[in-house]
Amino acid sequence: MAAKYTYLPDLLTEVELPKSGILSRVLHKDDRLNVTLFAFSAGHELSTHSAPTPAVMYFLQGEADVQLGDDTVPVHAGSFIHMTPMLPHAVSPKTDVVMLLVQVKLEAREARA
Repeated sequence: MAAKYTYLPDLLTEVELPKSGILSRVLHKDDRLNVTLFAFSAGHELSTHSAPTPAVMYFLQGEADVQLGDDTVPVHAGSFIHMTPMLPHAVSPKTDVVMLLVQVKLEAREARA
C-alpha cells in the first residue's frame, strides 16, 4: 500500500545547489498534482515558456527576477506567485535560488472554463 502522505521537515535539505546550472527534484507526482523543488545557480535562467496547468511558485532561498507575461517582478525568500495556465514565464536568478513549483492538473472541462 502506498503512503498516504509525504513528510519533509526541511525543503532546503532536499536539493543541492548546483555549482552551475539548474537541478530539479520531483517531490510528488500523481494524476492531479506535480510538486518539484528547483535549485538554480546564480545567473542560470529558466527561459520563457508556458505550461497547460495552473501553477504556484514559492521561493525558499535567494533572489531573482521572474517574468510573468509582460511583467517582471523581483522575488526573494518568502515570495509567492500563482500563475494561470499558459502564462509565459521565466526565472532569472541574481543569486543561488531554491524554488518550490506546484502544478495542478485540470480535467479537460476545467481547462476550457
